[in-house]
Order: sequence, then structure tokens, then C-alpha cells
Amino acid sequence: MLPPVWDLDDELEDIRARGLGRRLRTIDACRDSEVAIDGRSTLLLCSNDYLGLATDERLIAAACAAAERWGAGSGSSRLISGSLRIHRELEEKIAEWKKSERALVFSSGYHANLGVLQALVGRGDAVFSDALNHASLIDGCRLSRAAVHVYPHADVAALERALSVASGARRKLVVTDSVFSMDGDRAPLADICDVAERHGAAVMVDEAHATGVFGPSGAGLVEELGLDGRVLVQMGTLGKALGSFGAYVAGSASLVDLLVNRARTFIFTTGLPPAAVGAASAAVDVVRTEPERRARLWANARTLHGALVRGGYRMAALESPILPVMVGDERRAMALCEHLLERGVFAQGIRPPTVPEGTSRLRVTLMATHRPDQLERAAAAFLDARREAA
Repeated sequence: MLPPVWDLDDELEDIRARGLGRRLRTIDACRDSEVAIDGRSTLLLCSNDYLGLATDERLIAAACAAAERWGAGSGSSRLISGSLRIHRELEEKIAEWKKSERALVFSSGYHANLGVLQALVGRGDAVFSDALNHASLIDGCRLSRAAVHVYPHADVAALERALSVASGARRKLVVTDSVFSMDGDRAPLADICDVAERHGAAVMVDEAHATGVFGPSGAGLVEELGLDGRVLVQMGTLGKALGSFGAYVAGSASLVDLLVNRARTFIFTTGLPPAAVGAASAAVDVVRTEPERRARLWANARTLHGALVRGGYRMAALESPILPVMVGDERRAMALCEHLLERGVFAQGIRPPTVPEGTSRLRVTLMATHRPDQLERAAAAFLDARREAA
């Protein structure tokens, strides 16, 4: 018999009593921006598939072709027998796209961020992390054993003060999302690079929600702002706008060689499955050659953002295809989520610990493949929900 401390039902009951219980929603069928939930056709408004590439026939064909040639899995870690030519070809394509010397593919963005931070910094070093960074960056900072300085969100002046205080650190690394996943706003990257350079610090940017969405070729916010060469580490994911699975790190040849030798989440993980690699490679080609997809995505974001503002919702300025509809209370946020779902619109409620206490919200995300009639339907459902709550 286990002691009472191991009564997990009590712990779960406490989570539920605070309105923070979670459950998995099963998607029964997927047709791009329309999915089936509990047998009902539902408009998808919370996917990170920003360009609608996950169901693109070209990516599916590339995934099938890669699986047929290379198999269902890579069979080993990359440093044993799992480093296939298809991995190397994708890495070379990403490096050229990102204007970097080299790139390295990881099994997920979480793996990439943990691996990079543990490889680059440790005891005697200092990491400076935005307060709203993704959980993978937060955990990577903690696990690195470097001194961690959390600066207020997007506060460059506070960052500079923290850098000044930590003048004795061996290495100083500033870590930030480029587009923040829950608020949809952009980091002041140019100012961050300026401050970092003044204090001898390097910069690591998580482009997970910017890859495919920003920049002339879709390479991200670093490309859009012309900061190539000023950022030591660019991390991005293959499973959001690129519609596949996995992640990459782009940077210098020395950075990649160091990660191959020191990044535990790369060394001790089976290589990315060939199907995911094939789909990601095809996605990079589509993103680079079809800027009209990004144009449609941004047009859709402007359309729904404007409709929600006119409908009386409190909305921040539009900075990305991520539109947080702020509610505040956890239970009210989930009630709004369920109300919309009953009307065939799926916009997931987000609660603590994903966001700070008192800032629960619906995280609405747009896709390039949303049609005008779908956006009208979404706006009508939100307006109906507001009327009922009045």
C-alpha cells in the first residue's frame, strides 16, 4: 500500500476544483480548416497550421515517398545509424533558407530549446529570459544551471539593467521568442540585439510561431527585420506553419558541431522519421515560392480581428495570426469555449499555468485556408456568445 501522498485522485480533484482540469478533445476527421469533433463538422480556429500545409497534397505525397524510400522510422539516434541523407538534405535546405552556415534538425521544438541551452551555457554563465517565453525555453534555462535572469516582458531597458549587473558572467545569452505563442505579440528583436551587443551577450531567438509567417521568403522575424548575422541561434519548428513535425536550429558551423557533441536531446533521441522530413522539405519549397499564402493568412487575421473588435471584444493590436480573446476568469473562458463549440466553432480556452493567473483567454489562430464564409461564421458565433453573456 502506497502512503497517502501518492493518492493521485486527490491531486486531480484539487486541479478540477480550481477550474483547471484538462481533457483531450479527439478530432475524428480533418479537412484542412474544418474538422469533425464528436461527429459534428466544426470550424478549426486554434491550429498552428498557419499556412494550411498539413493537409496539402504535395506534403502528403512527399511524406509517402520518403517513407517508401527510407522506411517508417530512422531506426536509431543520428549519431549511431539514424542519420539519413534525407536529414542532411533538409538541413542544407534550411541553412540556405535561413542564410546560416549550417542547420541541425531536432525531434521537436522542446528538444531543440533544451538541447541548445544545456549545450551553450552552464555554471558561471548567465541567461536572460523574457517573462513570457515558451515553457521549453524556461525549462532549458533552469536545466542549464546557468544563473537565470527573467526580465519583464519585452522590456529592453530592464534587460539592459540585468545585463549590466551580470557583468562578471563568463557567457551571457539573451533568450526570447520572436512571436509569443499566447499573446501573439512580437519581441523587440532589433533593440534586443543592440543591447546584447553593447554588453557582449549573444542572442537566441525561438522562431516557432514566426517561421513561415514573417519575412520575404517566410524565414521568420529575424529575416523580416534584417537581423541575419546578429543572432547566434535561430530555432524554428517544422510542425506549425510548415505543416510537418520536428524542429531545426540554424547558425554557424561551430554552433552545429557543438550541438552534435553536447546537446543531449539530440544525442540521445531517435532521428526524425523520414516521412516528417520529406514533408518538411516540401513545405520549405512551398513557403519560399508561394508568398500569396502568407498574404491570405494576414488578410484573414485582419478580417477576423476587425470583426471581433466591432463585436465588442477587447483585442490587442494585431501583430500576428494569433488573436488572444481575453476573458480573465478560468471558468468563464472555458464556458465561452464550450459555447462556441456548440455552434460549430473550436477556439480552445487557455488557462493557468499556460498563462498567468487572471489572464485566461481563448487563443484564436488563423489559417491561410480559412474561407470568407468561415470567418463570417466565426464572427457570428462570437457575437452570439457576447449577447448571451450580457
